[in-house]
Amino acid sequence: MARRILIQGAAGRDFHNFNTMYRGNRAYEVVGFTAAQIPDIAGRRYPAKLAGKGYPKGIPIFAESEIEKLIEKLKVDEVVFSYSDVPHGFVMHQASRAIAAGADFGLLGPVRTMLKSKVPVVAVCAVRTGSGKSQTTRKVCELLKANGLRVVAIRHPMPYGDISKQICQRFARIEDLDKHDCTIEEREEYEPHIVSGTIIYAGVDYGVILKEAEKEADVIVWDGGNNDLPFYKPDLHITVADPHRPGHELTYYPGEINLMMADVVVINKVGTADRHGVNTVRQSIASRNPDAIVIEAASPVYADNPSLIRGKRVLVVEDGPTLTHGEMRYGAGVVAAEQFGAAAIVDPRPWIQGKIKDTFKTYPGIGSVLPAMGYGEQQIADLGATINAADVDTVVIATPIDLRRLIKIKKPTVRIRYELQEIGSPNLTEVLGEFWQGVKKPRRR
Repeated sequence: MARRILIQGAAGRDFHNFNTMYRGNRAYEVVGFTAAQIPDIAGRRYPAKLAGKGYPKGIPIFAESEIEKLIEKLKVDEVVFSYSDVPHGFVMHQASRAIAAGADFGLLGPVRTMLKSKVPVVAVCAVRTGSGKSQTTRKVCELLKANGLRVVAIRHPMPYGDISKQICQRFARIEDLDKHDCTIEEREEYEPHIVSGTIIYAGVDYGVILKEAEKEADVIVWDGGNNDLPFYKPDLHITVADPHRPGHELTYYPGEINLMMADVVVINKVGTADRHGVNTVRQSIASRNPDAIVIEAASPVYADNPSLIRGKRVLVVEDGPTLTHGEMRYGAGVVAAEQFGAAAIVDPRPWIQGKIKDTFKTYPGIGSVLPAMGYGEQQIADLGATINAADVDTVVIATPIDLRRLIKIKKPTVRIRYELQEIGSPNLTEVLGEFWQGVKKPRRR
């Protein structure tokens, strides 16, 4: 009899694990997915056109809170944990839930889930959400393109809409974001690539996506999500670490694995972190991956109109996932507000509206900032209503996209941007130089 599997996920890694390990495999029957981290994704179905033979009605997606009942009702043999950026203790708590309810508990390793590309792959991953993957990925793409290579980025999945329409998505123009009904989180990841002239793919079926991307790429850059592992076997594996959260590189799943697998570790944000944090991360690298090349970098912030911050009471809008499951209490917006002399950073809680209230209830550790949540039209509307209701002089927008395209903000606004700035040597130019000359891993130092 086929082994009955319940995949515990969050609309991303879980679908990839199914596609690579279980789809078409008669030894297994996936009886359901569970959903977490992202609002309003439970209650959907993984569509039959993606699930393949044996799943004529697709596969149901349940709430994670129902796991114990599902194990009994669906006669589950094994729960397979399939999402990222959670403490090691949390993973074992989920194992306890599954085992106590009568099922086995498992994790899938990268060997069984990474696809092999026909063209070289540079993977950019992280130890935690919000470490600085995005600016590192942009820097990698920029350096590769400067050497005449056709670069295509492939982003970790964010299929929060109609899954059947998101099998393979290609983004080359800003208009493509509207064409695919992208959420704020998707726009934050895709738009900077588009603006810099890099084609980016994403979706649900990363086998289909890979075949399409290979047609127009000399090099593929894997743009990882959260602290997840690469979906493609990398020829060069870069992992970004955050000294603002020293020690987390050893205590979060699967970020520690990225640290251990990396050819290169970029310690980001050294310009704003204390030296103790930087040294702690260096010690972690030495203990887990002593042969890795270590690069130090900063992510300096820039404001398009600093005078609107100086001496003002400001509302800071930060990247959503960095504050929620990334557990950061601040981001580039707070750094900019302090750097450019804001009189006060105003806590948004007295004015939060609608679904934004749910975000603060789910993640009570959010600091005095507003996460840019926008997984649907109503949440985007509630975000706009919150911003406009706040009693502040200026809104500091520190998201990777210009929120003013989606929300009519009735107050003065300042946009913050940040780019990776390497410090000294070794650096990415040197590492990638070895990579693109012969397409091989750099010599370990």
